[in-house]
Amino acid sequence: MSEPAERLETMRPNPVFTADAYEEELAVLRDHADSVVFRVWGGDWCPDCRRQLPDFGAALEAAGVPEERVVHYPVEKAEDGSKVGPGVEEYGIELIPTVVVESDDGEELARFVEEADRPIAVYLADALSGAE
Repeated sequence: MSEPAERLETMRPNPVFTADAYEEELAVLRDHADSVVFRVWGGDWCPDCRRQLPDFGAALEAAGVPEERVVHYPVEKAEDGSKVGPGVEEYGIELIPTVVVESDDGEELARFVEEADRPIAVYLADALSGAE
């Protein structure tokens, strides 16, 4: 699958993100920064994405995750409520935001879906550290 060229505005890092509050989670993301790919499905029109993705973008930035390791998949909402966009069918995306973390060989290591009970960075750090 070719990588989309578009960027999600909602992934622009939250300027008031408090990295100190997430030291352990950022350490886990930092440990994986050069060995995984973060695939982010969202929509700038989506209230959940506008609420959750800026902090996740800030967490990735604070953890030193290289931009080329974060792939944005902007999606639209069809009239029936389904999501339409790159990789939606291939990855089974139904709710946004969804973040899939893959190893360099394409193995899915973790998946955050909109309705999880923790912030994206916390959820994924727990999953990547085996605490999930």
